[in-house]
Amino acid sequence: MSNNSLAGRVAVITGASKGLGKQMAIALAHEGALVALVARSGDLLEKVKAEIESLGSKAHAFVADVRKETEVSRMAGQVRDAAGVPDILINNAGINLRKPLHEFSLEEWHRVIETNLDSAFLCSRAFVPGMIEKKFGRVINIASTMAHVALAHRTAYCTSKFGLLGMTKALALELAPHGITVNGISPGPFATEMNTILTQDPVRNAEFVSKIPVGRWGNVEEIGPLAVFLCSEAAGFITGTDVLIDGGWTAQ
Repeated sequence: MSNNSLAGRVAVITGASKGLGKQMAIALAHEGALVALVARSGDLLEKVKAEIESLGSKAHAFVADVRKETEVSRMAGQVRDAAGVPDILINNAGINLRKPLHEFSLEEWHRVIETNLDSAFLCSRAFVPGMIEKKFGRVINIASTMAHVALAHRTAYCTSKFGLLGMTKALALELAPHGITVNGISPGPFATEMNTILTQDPVRNAEFVSKIPVGRWGNVEEIGPLAVFLCSEAAGFITGTDVLIDGGWTAQ
């Protein structure tokens, strides 16, 4: 995309304090969007905000636990007051707990579902009405290869991501008449903080990389251009689908 393809747009990115959320926020800001960074860690958010502003772009930071209805409502009001009605929402907040299902507590199960799925519902409900009024909007839900295929000890995570993909398709049909697109991005094996348990173990890392057709982990910077495109005017005919960015993982 050319510079300023998102000029004048306001974008909300959850889970923006690190990893893929941070990189998508930087990419959108580089294209001219005013980004509203949302996460639970205020210190990390301020660092991302400072990094974006050092590049000559604009950003706001909002601390909120997007699992909680009251906090999403408060954050949404703060975003509108500080930045205006958002045009773009990227539901990126997510966690993964790796263990056998029978070892999960109900609290742990709820934590995964609330973080990965309920948060997307709450944030979409908060920001979609403004998009309907504008007759323009872009909603991106960050799913996973685990919304398409599965691995052992990922039952809660897979359940949340399959659900998020279903929400993406249904919401796309609801909002298409209003000029709003809803799509998923399904990242595969990216070298993010979520995967340090693998990347820092030489034996497990080598075994895992051997199963990736392109032979390496994804670089976090590689997701930014895809998010920018799906948020742009050029992607107005793309809705209700999911784009895998996984080095060929699910093609096997």
